[in-house]
Amino acid sequence: MGVLLALLAAASFGLSDVTGAVVARRVSALTVTLAIQAVGLLALLPVLLLVAGTPSRGAWVYGALAGAAGTTGLVVYLRAMAAGPIGVVSPVAALVGAAVPVGWGVLLAGDQVGLQGSLGILLGLVAVGAVAYVPNGAVHAASGATVLAALLSGVAFGLFFVALDATPPGSGLWPLLGARIVAVAIMVGAVVLRGRPLLPHGVGRLTAISGVADVAGNALFLLATRVGLLSLVGLLTSLYPVVALLVARWWLQERLTGLQAAGVGAAMAATGLLAAAGA
Repeated sequence: MGVLLALLAAASFGLSDVTGAVVARRVSALTVTLAIQAVGLLALLPVLLLVAGTPSRGAWVYGALAGAAGTTGLVVYLRAMAAGPIGVVSPVAALVGAAVPVGWGVLLAGDQVGLQGSLGILLGLVAVGAVAYVPNGAVHAASGATVLAALLSGVAFGLFFVALDATPPGSGLWPLLGARIVAVAIMVGAVVLRGRPLLPHGVGRLTAISGVADVAGNALFLLATRVGLLSLVGLLTSLYPVVALLVARWWLQERLTGLQAAGVGAAMAATGLLAAAGA
């Protein structure tokens, strides 16, 4: 069940990424991010009572920390993408974002993943890097500040996963409410400070899809951590670039490079190994 929930989370995040990226081509990225967070908050409210759980101090605190980390990572990530080559920023952030929950689970939480799990993690990290790599990005074109921003955004994304995993087992989806409230508050401040419009225009349907898919990914990941190891669940969820790549191929007719196609194959192999390891 942990494998299935984590893969569904990856699928949701991948769909949210592609639809959000399409909207961001037409509207300010900050405005789009705020709208996605707000839509996710509204979509979460009626679902809270469907999953058994009790709100608690731990749920609110760790949820708020997750929201702050995830939103901060997104802002830093977008700035890095604007300042430097995508081919450097994207794989660095993706790999670090996957490595943080894996390292936390194995080194600090004492996750026992076994030989198959270890091989699956290694292969999964390679897959994330391969599918996230975008051709024509030159490492020498990236400044030290851009690379640092990519690293920091990846750490923030990874800490988002770690914070959600730390929420009390019996809290249901209540930690996500704290996360969303904090995320919306941060984005409202960022949008106002930058003088961007609060509401996107003409892209409501895609924004709604992205927001719902994003919060669904949050919920599925949180549920997956309740039945599986953080190291394995975090890695499987971090395969969302594979889903984004396939959705872009189908919807936007974007072509896969040989490296990206190999990454998709590696992701499938990693999934099999991690499933056998019992995520």
